Amino acid sequence: MTGSIIPNLKTKSVWFLTGSQDLYGAETLRQVAEQSQEVAASLGAANTIPVTVEWKPVLKSSDAIRRAMIEANSDDSVIGVITWMHTFSPSKMWIHGLGVLSKPLLHLHTQANVALPWDEIDFDFMNLNQAAHGDREHGYILSRMNLARKTVVGHVSNPAVVTQVANWARAAAGWDAAQNLKLARFGDNMRYVAVTEGDKTEAEIRFGVQVNTWGVNELVEAVDAATESAIDDLVDEYLTSYDVVPELLKDGARHQSLRDGAAIELGLRSFLEGGGFGAFTTSFEDLGSLKQLPGLAVQRLMADGYGFGAEGDWKTAILVRVANVMGAGLPGGASLMEDYTYHLTPGQEKILGAHMLEVSPSLTTARPSLQIHPLGIGGKDDPVRLVFTADSGPAVVVALSDMRDRFRLVANVVDNVPLDAPMPRLPVGHAVWKPQPDFATSAAAWLTAGAAHHTVMSTAVGVDVFRDWAEMAGAELLVIDEHTTLREFHKEVRWNAAYFRLAQGL
Repeated sequence: MTGSIIPNLKTKSVWFLTGSQDLYGAETLRQVAEQSQEVAASLGAANTIPVTVEWKPVLKSSDAIRRAMIEANSDDSVIGVITWMHTFSPSKMWIHGLGVLSKPLLHLHTQANVALPWDEIDFDFMNLNQAAHGDREHGYILSRMNLARKTVVGHVSNPAVVTQVANWARAAAGWDAAQNLKLARFGDNMRYVAVTEGDKTEAEIRFGVQVNTWGVNELVEAVDAATESAIDDLVDEYLTSYDVVPELLKDGARHQSLRDGAAIELGLRSFLEGGGFGAFTTSFEDLGSLKQLPGLAVQRLMADGYGFGAEGDWKTAILVRVANVMGAGLPGGASLMEDYTYHLTPGQEKILGAHMLEVSPSLTTARPSLQIHPLGIGGKDDPVRLVFTADSGPAVVVALSDMRDRFRLVANVVDNVPLDAPMPRLPVGHAVWKPQPDFATSAAAWLTAGAAHHTVMSTAVGVDVFRDWAEMAGAELLVIDEHTTLREFHKEVRWNAAYFRLAQGL
């Protein structure tokens, strides 16, 4: 069964818009068009930029700019626009166009040539290559209008420039995914838990996602509709894909539990596909007549690109979906994660992350083991689940919290590390990591920020992509990384609180 909903990002495009004006005459404008096409083509040919870069004719008037922005807004395949002022495009020409733009914006401050032609430069060259001050005019109006954007500076032959554009493009794909996301909550969030609560209406205003609830027995109906032949086929896929413990094999004593898990996966998939959902939540306190807590099904759905949040945590489900889309085509993956417990040996501190069952196997390149064990919570049959350790390497864990007057993202840069020793009595998907800059600073900063205990772990994209996404979404972002000190972090938290309250106006 192949049910991936991770998109091919090449089907998405960003428009490359070049600014100039009729003042310069036909010959200069011909050169502007040629050179801007070359710059756009250079970006489009970069392997690291996952989307299609589509050049558009040079914009020379207020009306043309406005129409271009309206067309970008109305084209569902367009996830953002790049602007570059090749010559000098008076910024008042851009007011109406920028005022109607509703998609992410990148301001590219570049020029056609890398080096100055010292022995040939004349005023014809200067007349053509005016981005040095043309883009300053553009930056003024962007700031005057208080528009969110990413600014990238440098020649497009520079890999560092391409990387920044690629990160922004991935963030724009994540923004687009949230704008079109439907999220199904099966039941409510876990009772008495604060951080999984949140304003679902504000989430739709801010992120675009539709968050609604369905009774768990509607899911049960879909599970009960799974046919024996479909269950047979899915069980065969499990046997091919994983190291299945003997008791779950077809002649094993607990094979029926594997079939029950397969039926849950089939029901979940059919429900999500039928409703056009890209994310979902469950709660062990509201399982209806499901035979077991969905474990294996949730793990596989996350690996296929769905967002998921345990215990009704729809905010984390949004993040998992967004991270899956932003990481499309890259090695690694994204998963629900939870800081569970610590290794506190001085100088060797580590965090063990896991959940009851629901960690995505996209975090490992190893072959997971498919097992069954008791679960002393939920009051249901023993659930089947995939057991593995996340691959070692760089990662980021990101939480999304509702702070009443804003949504706050907190991101900690971490390094996944090997286990100190096997954990044969902890049969769940898990990761062990060292947080930056160190354990004590990381944990204290996390607690200071009031960040959630549920996170998304991404091993595909890093904190820079989440930073761009937060800017597009108008969400606060606090980063904990190698440069973090508690003194400065405390200041940033206080400054942000003042800024976001003032930014809302009266």
